[in-house]
Amino acid sequence: MQQTNKQSSNLARLIILSLLGAVSLLLFFINFPLPLLPSYLKVDFSDVPAIMATLIFSPLAGVIVVAIKNVLYLAVGGGEIVGVAANFLAGALLVLPIGILYHKFKSVKSIVSGLITGTIIMAVGMGVFNYFILLPAYGLMMGWDVTHSFMIGTIFVGILPFNIIKGIIVGVLFVPVFIKMRRWIEQQQAKFV
Repeated sequence: MQQTNKQSSNLARLIILSLLGAVSLLLFFINFPLPLLPSYLKVDFSDVPAIMATLIFSPLAGVIVVAIKNVLYLAVGGGEIVGVAANFLAGALLVLPIGILYHKFKSVKSIVSGLITGTIIMAVGMGVFNYFILLPAYGLMMGWDVTHSFMIGTIFVGILPFNIIKGIIVGVLFVPVFIKMRRWIEQQQAKFV
């Protein structure tokens, strides 16, 4: 009997993560560019379902939702592998600190601390990733002459401010959502412990 309950719980967890991944994909299509930044950098709210998953289950669950969103995005022909990999890494870098801090302290303060920490880690991590991997890869794909000064300029004028602003926007949206849904999230956590 206990084996059946565990299988049912695992199946329910898989279904919830898949649904959150699908919702995340839908939210990914609702995006907008920021003024004064490159138009290919667009803010979306697709990390919100991943943050919900990381709070209900674990930090890894949030990363799984980010992965599901990006695999589905590739499957529907929405992007190329380099951009999708960048989106996955940015989402994972944002979601992991939120989940780690929340599961350690379980408070609104830990959510805010996680959002701030995740935003900083995402911004710095994406700057490093862009410098060493992403911009050189795009340079090869597009036939660009990617120089050191071009990469530094792109990172400090585009990538870094974009990720900081995106983290702030997602955080400002998510904190009130969390406050409203906190009891429900805690009920869901109790079901899957």
